[in-house]
Amino acid sequence: MSRILLAGESWSTTSIHSKGFDTFTTTHYEEGAGYFIAALEAAGHEVVFQPNHVAADRFPTTAAELDEFDVVVLSDIGSNTLLLPASVFQKSQRMPNRLQVLADWVRGGGALLMVGGYLSFQGIEAKANYRGTALAAVLPVEMEIGDDREECPEGAVTVLTIEHEITRGMDAEWPHLLGFHRLVAKPGAQVLATTNDRPMLVVDEVGTGRVAAFASDMGPHWLPSEFLAWDGFAALWPQLTDWLAASGNTAK
Repeated sequence: MSRILLAGESWSTTSIHSKGFDTFTTTHYEEGAGYFIAALEAAGHEVVFQPNHVAADRFPTTAAELDEFDVVVLSDIGSNTLLLPASVFQKSQRMPNRLQVLADWVRGGGALLMVGGYLSFQGIEAKANYRGTALAAVLPVEMEIGDDREECPEGAVTVLTIEHEITRGMDAEWPHLLGFHRLVAKPGAQVLATTNDRPMLVVDEVGTGRVAAFASDMGPHWLPSEFLAWDGFAALWPQLTDWLAASGNTAK
């Protein structure tokens, strides 16, 4: 089975409570990868999870470190978190561009999946900002210049477009979801599913590596409870991982 590095999918919320003359502040930490990790672990895969604050300083900086994994997954982690670790932002020290290292690793046989979220692709107010990075060259999709979110409070249905081993056994029409990124598939990439006629699941091969983009989330809020409880959710991630891991790279 595969060894997967998942980076992102965490956040901290700070609230100011005002009660007449007095105010006080509370904070709350959350992680959003639970359903995704459970689906992979149930299929026998190993997931190494680096929440955003951990990935900021511990995400691999060399191909050798990346070679410890079969697949790298980025989900709801903005490009600045990987470009500006403390050593660069606080201490003005030089270090490898981890997005360039990751892109080169993919070309040499690695496997990459980007999953949507408010800080994926371009994201809210374009703050994820992957469009101008080295990683954009290997992703199977083109990104908009600005905020690329498509919020669908009314619900949007995803449909399969071609038969593929990644979507084996899945329904032709998926449960509704509540949002996604507006992406455009690159020439030669395969669009396996669409939402509102826009690419939802796109895969491609780059060099000897493999890449995939999933335009919606791996959990709430864009994926409601009906989607998370759907049998296809539990099947999608292991089957996608199996396809990605069949690239030229194998875990050491």
